[in-house]
Amino acid sequence: MHESVPHRGEPIPVTTTRPYYVPVGNEEQVFTAAYRQGLSIVLKGPTGCGKTRFVEAMAHDLGRPLVTVSCHDDLTTADLVGRFLLRGGETEWVDGPLTRAVREGAICYLDEVVEARQDTTVVLHPLADHRRQLPIERLGVTLDAAPGFGLVMSYNPGYQSVLKDLKDSTRQRMIAIEFGFPTPDIEEKIVANEAGIAPDRAAELVRLGQAIRRLETGGLREVASTRVLIAAGRLIAEGLDTRDAARAAIAGPLTDDSTVTRGLMEMIEVYLADQQAGE
Repeated sequence: MHESVPHRGEPIPVTTTRPYYVPVGNEEQVFTAAYRQGLSIVLKGPTGCGKTRFVEAMAHDLGRPLVTVSCHDDLTTADLVGRFLLRGGETEWVDGPLTRAVREGAICYLDEVVEARQDTTVVLHPLADHRRQLPIERLGVTLDAAPGFGLVMSYNPGYQSVLKDLKDSTRQRMIAIEFGFPTPDIEEKIVANEAGIAPDRAAELVRLGQAIRRLETGGLREVASTRVLIAAGRLIAEGLDTRDAARAAIAGPLTDDSTVTRGLMEMIEVYLADQQAGE
């Protein structure tokens, strides 16, 4: 067996249609300025508030391909950088998603980065600062990031435990953009557009979501995100009764606590009363 030249894979495509995203502040201007200066970016905000869609829209606007990695406890450095694989009797190097982005000048988005092991995220440091380099120890080479490369991370600081947080050495290499849920008028437009439902029906779902976010209870794993409101809207678009859609897409995913579930069901009856599908 012999080692072949590094394998890069097929080129990463650039999205031709802009994903639907409605800005809630100056996040687009901050992202663009940081990207053009070669600065790495961290997006901080609750689950389902639009961080991933924002990155997709920005990659489109900047004309760059996007590589997305969903981080988890078992993510290794090799998963990001690459590894040798046996193919047809030969040992061949296969780039990981981070290496492909570095080579091709793509934007690499690490979703929920604190879920990855800290020994894995350390490999990001030379990329996240002025060096913009990726050492690949298995190959004995250091790659300079191609023009256009951008490093973006996200996490939910209100959800992860204190044992899962970004190292200070990582934080200080990043430009931070804070995200929250959109204002009701903007969220109504998003839900109506994404779910394909009437504006008044979207407004009802948003009012329910706003009410759930005001609850003070330990039984909710997460508050009602824009994502779950859209999911409920999509069920409504398929002809499901409004309240049944909300029970399935909002109440069900948010909690397993029977007492909290009953409370959410009561809220659904109040906020979505008499809203039948097809009205």
